[in-house]
This record gives sequence, structure tokens and C-alpha cells, in this order.
Amino acid sequence: MAVLPGHAQVPTVPDTAKMRALPGPFIFGAYAQGSIIISHTAPVAHLVASHPTGFELNVQRQTTGAAPWHGWYQYPKVGLALVYYDYHNPILGRSYAASVYLSKPLSRTARHDLSFRLGTGLAYFPNHYDLYTNRKNTFVSSPLNATLQMRLEYDVALGDHLGLLLALALNHYSNGATAKPNFGINLPTLLVGFNYHQWRLGPATGAPEPAPRDVGHNFLNISTSLGYKQRSGGDQTHYLVNSVTLAAGRRLNPKSNLLFGLEGFYDRSLLAQLRDTARSQDHLPDVKKAGAFVGHELLFGRLALVTHLGLYLYSPYKSNPIYYERLGLKYQATSLLFGAIDLKVHRATADVIEFKVGVKL
Repeated sequence: MAVLPGHAQVPTVPDTAKMRALPGPFIFGAYAQGSIIISHTAPVAHLVASHPTGFELNVQRQTTGAAPWHGWYQYPKVGLALVYYDYHNPILGRSYAASVYLSKPLSRTARHDLSFRLGTGLAYFPNHYDLYTNRKNTFVSSPLNATLQMRLEYDVALGDHLGLLLALALNHYSNGATAKPNFGINLPTLLVGFNYHQWRLGPATGAPEPAPRDVGHNFLNISTSLGYKQRSGGDQTHYLVNSVTLAAGRRLNPKSNLLFGLEGFYDRSLLAQLRDTARSQDHLPDVKKAGAFVGHELLFGRLALVTHLGLYLYSPYKSNPIYYERLGLKYQATSLLFGAIDLKVHRATADVIEFKVGVKL
């Protein structure tokens, strides 16, 4: 059984061709959340005594095969969530977030759905760090922050349309070092709530989706980026950060690209830091850096989840560890042009958010 459209009807399991012709059903959810705050560094230890509680409203749509990547990921759901948190701490206050997400099924029957959800978006914190009025809030230093959500969800049918949702999640909030201090909030979370399904999708049968024509082909990416950051909470100046990247890639399969590349960085905050700390202003080391990286792109049609691990090959000013990581979202707007938003980090500490444009050859 694949669909529970109402009453006692038991339709047959649709094959992939029939599923493509069906309009994607909507699912509406409402969940209560209870969390703890991880004390991941000493400067935030004074803020982890409370237990935040929250509430989420979301709407998601079940994919049915209109795009080939739906079948490659076993027909995931895509959604929009609105999340409210009360941190029960006057220093942290409350937060309001909106995020988009994809929920990939791990096991699905007509009545049970175990899935993994990954989402990202923006969050607003009215009570953020202020040097004069709220300097104890070392978690959040700007009103606008990015949010990242990872969640294991289990939905069990209570009726033809109503489902009980149980979930274990990790919510993360950070501004990516655009303002400091920026230690970020990590919230392990338990959720319980209800979903209303227009109809439920069971496991599909039929021929698998064909592989795209560019599997096994090589390509070249050329891109440039810009970002800005603060050095510390005491320095309110925002410094420009630029990079250029040349990467060679290969599409391994319908879901994955593998990349190797070279890139250069110019972080003007390092120049200000060097001038403040150097005993002499003569013969200062170069703050520019160059590195090599290996990367992976997890593909969802035109959208890709990007992960890189890089190594600095040229770094006269030793301001960072020898390696760096990058996590981001890339969108292939045309066959030639793409854009991306990346978070560059050192040892899990945010360095800068990069806004990137480039060409694929």
C-alpha cells in the first residue's frame, strides 16, 4: 500500500511513471521542542544553566519524480519551517528562525516514515551581544544569524491523514564571524508533534531513474568570493576578505562531484592584527595565503551541498592552523554560471562567510 487518501481505500503501489503524474502532496506539521545548551568552550559556561523550549510550524511537499534527482534520493520531502525558542535566560532572550530543508527517507512504508532532515536558514536574536548593554552574551553577537538543522525523524500514522512525529535533532546558530564574539549556540533537541498528510507515499516500484549524461565527465570551476568579518568584540570595524579559486572536478555518479583545487586568500583583518601586535612596522610578513583543497559536492538537481578540506601551502603570517574546512551551498544557475555561500572554518571555529560567483567550463 502506497497511499492513504481517506477512509478505507487501499490503492496499489504506484510505479515511478505514475508517481511523476501525481501532484506532490503537502504535509503540515506542528512540534514542541525541548533542548539543552552545549558548553563547548569556557567563555560560554555561564550561559548553559537554562533549558530552552521552543515550537515549530512547517509545511513540506512530497516529491514524486518530476525531477530525476527525486528518484535518486528515494523521493525526499522539501519544506519550510518557522522555529521559535525561549532560552529562559534574560541574557539570551528569544530567537525566531525560518529555514528551508530536505528530508530524505531512510525507511518508508505506508504507515511508517524514518527520515533524516537537513536544513538551513536565518534566525533573529533581539538579545545579542553589545559591548555596553549585553556584554555577557558571548554566544550571539549580531541580531541576524545563520541556522543549521540536522534531525532524525520518525512519523507513524495515527489515521489516514494524521501522523505522530518523534525526532532527535541538533540546532546550530552562528553569524559566521561577521561580528564577534561568535561562539555560536548548539542545541541538542527532542521534538514531539503531529503531521497532517494530504496523502502518504509508500515505497515506489519501477525502473530506476537514468543517470545524467555528464556522469564520468570532467569539468573546471573558476570563481571569486568576498566576505567581511570582525577581529573581536572590542574592534567594531568590518574587514573585507577575498578569495580566488581554480578547481578541477569530475562527476562520479548522479549524486556526487569530486573536486581538487588551488586558491588564494586576502584577509585584511590579519593585516590590522599584525600591525597592532608587531614590535616594528618594518618588513612585516605577507598576510596573503594560498592553499590546495579536496572537495565533494552532494547534488540535488541544480543545488549542491559543498564540503572542502584544504591545506595552506603559502602562509608567511602564522595566524591560523595549517588546514581549513569549508561547508556551503552552491546553485548552478545556468550551464555556465553558478553562485555559492560558503562558511570557511579553522578547527570548527568560523572564520568568514564567503559569497561566491563563478563559471563552470
